[in-house]
Amino acid sequence: MDAALDVVGGKWKALILWALFEGPLRFGALRREVPGISEKILIMQLREMEAAGLVHREVHEQVPPKVEYSLTAFGQSLNTALMPLGEWGEEHMDRILAIPRD
Repeated sequence: MDAALDVVGGKWKALILWALFEGPLRFGALRREVPGISEKILIMQLREMEAAGLVHREVHEQVPPKVEYSLTAFGQSLNTALMPLGEWGEEHMDRILAIPRD
């Protein structure tokens, strides 16, 4: 469990993985799919995920440059492993929202 949480730890990585589930996205589209994330944090998280082998960054040589992000096979396998957790969250959303927070 520690190894898996180390790879996907933090608030944003699982949401980025989820957003890329349907297929490749350009940076702006990815940012729109992950509401609340800043540009700086998204860049940082994508770099970490690319270094971990979860995300592939493809630069298309054109003017202006086009960059697309997609899941690697490793990233897809992690996304598959996270799906039951997402389903659990949806099933218990009312109870989760009712939990008092600071």
